[in-house]
Amino acid sequence: MTKKMFASDNNSGIHPAILEAIAQANEGHVPAYGSDFYTAAAINKFKEHFGEQCDVAFVFNGTGANVTGLKAMVRSHQAIICTDGAHINSDEGGAAEGIIGCKLLTVPSADGKLTTSGIEQHLHNIGNQQRSQPKAVSISQCTERGTVYTIDEIKEITRFAHDNGLYIHMDGARLSNAAAHLGCSLAEMTVDAGIDMLAFGGTKNGLMMGEAVVCFNKELASEIKYIRKQGMQLGSKMRFIAAQFDRLLTGELWLDNAGHANRMAQLLADGLLADPEISLSQPVESNAVFATMPRGRIEQLLKEHSFAVWNEERNEIRLVTSFDTTEEDVESFLADVQR
Repeated sequence: MTKKMFASDNNSGIHPAILEAIAQANEGHVPAYGSDFYTAAAINKFKEHFGEQCDVAFVFNGTGANVTGLKAMVRSHQAIICTDGAHINSDEGGAAEGIIGCKLLTVPSADGKLTTSGIEQHLHNIGNQQRSQPKAVSISQCTERGTVYTIDEIKEITRFAHDNGLYIHMDGARLSNAAAHLGCSLAEMTVDAGIDMLAFGGTKNGLMMGEAVVCFNKELASEIKYIRKQGMQLGSKMRFIAAQFDRLLTGELWLDNAGHANRMAQLLADGLLADPEISLSQPVESNAVFATMPRGRIEQLLKEHSFAVWNEERNEIRLVTSFDTTEEDVESFLADVQR
């Protein structure tokens, strides 16, 4: 039997407060498909954090959130620019290309971040009918490499994209972890920084399931409800997704969960760095630790622990902490590393 998993924050349980919110929402009958007071209350919470101008659509999962938001931004003859390691490119089974019918134009990135120069390299065939036409840029906050864009970096990208007629999408599966790292509000690195469309994550931060599509661009908002339905992401008993977000965004539960996960990742990284055979391959800026160690030690650890071997050639592993990771879990893993 494996010990506490470091493979993904998807492996964690449900935060007790979220579980309680689900139970409370289970009382009686309410209108279906989001016409209920739980959904209305949750949307109001989003408006408190992101501003009155945002439109919110709840979906089942992260892929659904990304595809729903992106489909409102691009048509099938158009393209989305992203890094080669972006979740929409490497971990969603080709959903964006398969469901939207568009093309992904990728940019190599060692740290998971996209830059304006990376975007610019795909802007040399505008108007050429034989080439997919770039229409959107997608960035991840936090990135798939655990790194975090600064607010200035996001603003630079959004300004460049908008100046070139491109929409900006943000995959915010771990947006709360980024806010905890930067010490900023959710709005400061999204709507205030020029983001048009956001996929806001809940599952990785204590929810049972559920993500939210948050649209800041009114030109794009009107089509989302139809895209969500056609994409099989409209929940009939939506109150159970909405109630979770209502509780998550009440007070600072979202921030407490993310901040704790980040601190456990830093504790884990500090312990690994005490070993001369181990080095970090990325700075620790969220709840993910990327490290390299001798292959033999990786194989021994995998007998008792669950984590990802990120790059076999470089002997690079990824360790992810969660809201329910404890100091004892970290110490237990570090003890086995030394053993």
